Amino acid sequence: MSEQFDNVSVIKKANVYFDGKCVSHTVVMADGSKKSVGVIFPSNLVFNTGAPEIMELNAGKCRIRLQGEDDWKEYEGGQQFSVPGNSSFDIVTLEMLDYVCHFG
Repeated sequence: MSEQFDNVSVIKKANVYFDGKCVSHTVVMADGSKKSVGVIFPSNLVFNTGAPEIMELNAGKCRIRLQGEDDWKEYEGGQQFSVPGNSSFDIVTLEMLDYVCHFG
């Protein structure tokens, strides 16, 4: 996990979801690929995915359950988890989550 992204563009308009419980900004990499960088405040949410995602956690703590699974798994800053495309995951944010979402 890198400390920073170099040579990128940032979309100024914030992506605000779930009445402000999740706020992110889109980062466009030099090769045109996109990531989002944001925070999820303590909450219980369901996210739907189009493309596969890797959620890299910079700080915080959460429990997630992937679509079709019964078990919850706990993650914290310094860890990551993968979510298949055209899927969803339940997330319980136990501490404010600072994250980077890598698409594709």
